[in-house]
Amino acid sequence: MTQTYALYRRLAARPLGRRAFSALFALKAPYFRTVRPRVREVRPNHAELVVGKRWGVQNHLGTVHAIAVCNGLEAAMGLLAEATTPPGRRWIPRGMTVAYLAKSTTDLLCVAETDPADWAEVGDVPVRVRAVRTDGTVVVEGTITIYVSEQPTR
Repeated sequence: MTQTYALYRRLAARPLGRRAFSALFALKAPYFRTVRPRVREVRPNHAELVVGKRWGVQNHLGTVHAIAVCNGLEAAMGLLAEATTPPGRRWIPRGMTVAYLAKSTTDLLCVAETDPADWAEVGDVPVRVRAVRTDGTVVVEGTITIYVSEQPTR
């Protein structure tokens, strides 16, 4: 279990623990602070967080900017990877493919998912991601590919 996942499990069980974890997570990866992720759930093969629709992430149309959505999806993928990567292995993002399906007019639930079999071997792991409006409409969906390798021995 990674330190990130262990910290989430410790804090999530406490009052305001998810809020505290969300703030710490955004400090660890400063570019995530731009979307102010609010972590809802982290477990092996699944992570969820909310990106709020606010002035700082809106485009000229008044919707959540596409890159802000992708930033939220990448944050969710990172939490999933931290909770799922087997001991003795490490991960790094390799690529992202997304489709923009609808306007991002509300807060967005960013979800990342994998299957346990995806982690059996080293190599590419496809992480399914989607961003969902509060009315249930999927606004962005795609795949973030991460590369999983053995940690070097010291």
